Formats: sequence, C-alpha cells, structure tokens
Amino acid sequence: MNLPNWLPAVLAAWLPALGIAAAAMGLAELIFHVGERVVLRATRSTPLASAVAQAVRSPTRWALPLLALNLVWHEAPDELRGLASVQRLTGLLLIAALTWLLVRAINGLAKAVIAAHPVTVADNLQARRIHTQTRVLSRTVAGMIVLIGVSMMLMTFPEVRQIGTSLLASAGVVGIVAGFAARPVLGNLIAGLQIGLSQPIRIDDVVIVEGEWGVIEEITGTYVVVRIWDQRRLVVPLQYWIEKPFQNWTRTTSELIGTVFLWVDYRMPLAPLRAALQRACESTEHWDGRFALLQVTEAGEQAMQLRCLVTSASAPAGWDLRCHVRECLVDFIQREYPQYLPRLRADTRLADPPPTDGVVGGTPPAAS
Repeated sequence: MNLPNWLPAVLAAWLPALGIAAAAMGLAELIFHVGERVVLRATRSTPLASAVAQAVRSPTRWALPLLALNLVWHEAPDELRGLASVQRLTGLLLIAALTWLLVRAINGLAKAVIAAHPVTVADNLQARRIHTQTRVLSRTVAGMIVLIGVSMMLMTFPEVRQIGTSLLASAGVVGIVAGFAARPVLGNLIAGLQIGLSQPIRIDDVVIVEGEWGVIEEITGTYVVVRIWDQRRLVVPLQYWIEKPFQNWTRTTSELIGTVFLWVDYRMPLAPLRAALQRACESTEHWDGRFALLQVTEAGEQAMQLRCLVTSASAPAGWDLRCHVRECLVDFIQREYPQYLPRLRADTRLADPPPTDGVVGGTPPAAS
C-alpha cells in the first residue's frame, strides 16, 4: 500500500493498527446494540435481572470498545512508537470501566432486592432485615471492588510495584504503622460485614444509643445515621454497634409495652379508674388490644403511685398511646374525683396550753 509522502512516518506506521482499531470499535458497538436488545428481551419477565441489565448498560457501552482496543493493541507490532503508553492508557481505562460495571451491577441488584420487599406494610420486620443486609453487604462489596480496581490500576505502573516491593521488604516499623493507620478502615469493614450478617440493627429499628431515642435511618460503610425524635441526626461509627451495648426496641418484633405513672390520694377508688383506662385505650387506634392494666406500685407517705401498662404495635404508636392515656386519666380524676388528687396534709389543731397557777383546765377564774 502506497502512502502519501507528506504523511509522517510515525503516523504511517500506525495507520494499519488504527484502521483495525476503528473496525474493532465499530464491531463492539454493533455487539452492544444487539446484545442490549437480546438481554432486555430475555430479562423482561425477571425484575431482578432486568434491574441489573439496566444498571450495567452505560459501563458496558464503554467496556466493550475498550476491550476491543486492548485486543488490537496486544496484537499490534512492538516496533510501533508509543505503543506501550497507549496499551497502558487503554488498560487503565478498561480496568476502570470493569470496576464501574461491577459496582453498578451490585447496586442495581441491591435496588431490585430492596424494591421487591417494601417496608410500607404493617408487618415489615422481614423486609427491614432484607433491606439492612442488602444495603450493608452491597456497599461493603462495592467498596472492596473499588479498592481492588484502584490497586490493579496502580500495579500497572512499574514504579508503584517497585515502591510496594520495597515497603514490603523493609518490613518492621513501616508495617506496624500502616497497620495502626488502617485499623479504623479495616475495623469498619469487618463491623459492616458483622452487622450485615448478624443484624444487631436494621433499617427503621427503634434504638436508644448514647441516651438518645431514635430510629435507624441509614447504614453506610463506615457509620450509622440515627434519626432522633426531634429530627436531629446522630452519626455513630459502625464499630460502636459491635463493641458497646445499646437498646433495640424492635429487635424481634415492633410490639411494645408502655407505662404511665400517676400519683393519687389513698382514698381514690381503683375500679372506676380501671374502667376509665379501658375506655381510654379503646378510644384510640394506637392501642393494639392486647391488654391494659392498672396496678398500685408504690405506697408513699403522701400518696400512692399507680402504674398503667398499655400495649402498642410500634414505638411511635406507643408514645402517642401513653400520652393519650395519661391525658384521659388526669381529665377523669379532675372531673369525677378532684378531691382525691394528691395533696399535702397538715394537722392544724393547737395543743392544750400548759396549766397556770390557780387555773384549772386552763380556764381563768371569774372576776369578783
């Protein structure tokens, strides 16, 4: 093949390889479009596979041409000027595209699993368990894939490989320092796996942590976000949930027993108050109907303490139920038995004055 004389020699040497590369990229684009239609049609009836296919569409469109280019450069003549740099560049891009593809596939699979188990149903314990496992494990695996991808990209540079070999060979102090520096990262990674598998907490669990009542809002690869009742956010490291105790009010079920304490006078009759408690519970949708009990739990010097036990299907409903019962019982006592509200007693009778000379019983003699 005769080339124009004005064409640089370097470019002339590259022309055959560039032509083959252009044809390979065109073939890769054709394969992508045909494969996209086939895959979408095959996964149409499977929501899980369809979600993964949709998620990997963009990275696949980049990965196929890059794979074709890598194959072409691998077969190109070694005497081409700058071939090593081009091979390294396309290799880096291919590793990045494959890493992106795997991360998108995992995220698409996780979203499909979460969408298949909505937490909007009444009994969402199983759904919350699946949500937690899926989110924690998908983020952990995605983080590991990104770490491996970046490592592979760095290892394509001989200088980096040499530095890594030298550091490993130097051993000792460097290894110890690196271990201590990486301990938080590795600790959170292991804690994330433990939380994802053993599930001490789940999405939407009601917990008390660091003295705060809240709901698990988000579980990331390094921390957990707890939504406090007053809309603050408490950010807690993953390792905290493995190493320190905390309260989980919805570990196995969302049902709870709430308490309401009242102080009344000793003369207060309990039967009408028990009937008022039953009516208060039956008048609200927050009561789940299991039981409503009233008991005397303490007898103090001034009054007696009553404890009401009421049941609810969830922690938010339990809070509203307790407030409702407290208001109803206080209103009932104020309306029907106001005289039996707690009061402070005092004896106001005066003691007899001491007798005086010539006076009997403290009565002065009549005047003469």
